[in-house]
Amino acid sequence: MEADKIFFSYNEEPFLTDIKLTLEQGKITTILGPNGSGKSTLLNLFVRQFLPQKGEILLESQSIRKMKEKELAKKIAVVHQHNTAPGDLTVEELVGYGRAPHQSFWKGRTKEDQRHIEWAMEATHIEKMKEKNIAELSGGERQRTWIAMALAQRTDLLFLDEPTTYLDIAYQMEILNLVRELNHTYGITIVMVLHDINQAIQYSDKLIILKSGKVKYVGNVEEGISEEIVHEIYGIDVVIRYCPVNHCKYIIPIQLRKDKYT
Repeated sequence: MEADKIFFSYNEEPFLTDIKLTLEQGKITTILGPNGSGKSTLLNLFVRQFLPQKGEILLESQSIRKMKEKELAKKIAVVHQHNTAPGDLTVEELVGYGRAPHQSFWKGRTKEDQRHIEWAMEATHIEKMKEKNIAELSGGERQRTWIAMALAQRTDLLFLDEPTTYLDIAYQMEILNLVRELNHTYGITIVMVLHDINQAIQYSDKLIILKSGKVKYVGNVEEGISEEIVHEIYGIDVVIRYCPVNHCKYIIPIQLRKDKYT
């Protein structure tokens, strides 16, 4: 999937300009950047929540703006940052909505649908709570249920917009471990928006770094995180160290740069 010279504006004010990049199949790609840099907007363009004023989003060399809704939903799935559902729905019922792109109006749930629903619950480790109501779930359990609903679509490409928002550190790790498991075990290509640089380093293969609506970096994590890049993007001084356990980089924020607000 790729963005080909994308331009997008809100109320005629340029927001994303000249975005050209390719999402690598089979990898976990994280979109990073400060607040207002265009992270969620870019993700929403990839899933056709928004349409660019110029340029195209291409999936298998085809413009997604020309694809029918069900056709697109059979190829990409998305979990948005804010999700709501009636509290009296059961987990299994909510996950079942993920089969909608594969169903016709006059045809109910098939054995194949049920097989995919059960697989999605097993893949997200929520099969034991399938009869629970949504209102009974913790934040982490609820997020896993939304991810399971997306997985039930059985797509090869999954988009997650800030999947750890509102979760404590334990649930954040749980969700990100699940993301990595889905990628490694099932080969699902995953694109997610994160705020936490250290989490992005630990759980990603590729980075897209945005600032002021422009791409500042696309590529491997190791090359994408340096003291100079963090200075430029976030306006802070940091030091970078290597974790003795997982051997990946991590940043330690030191101070705001004096020129951040000038």
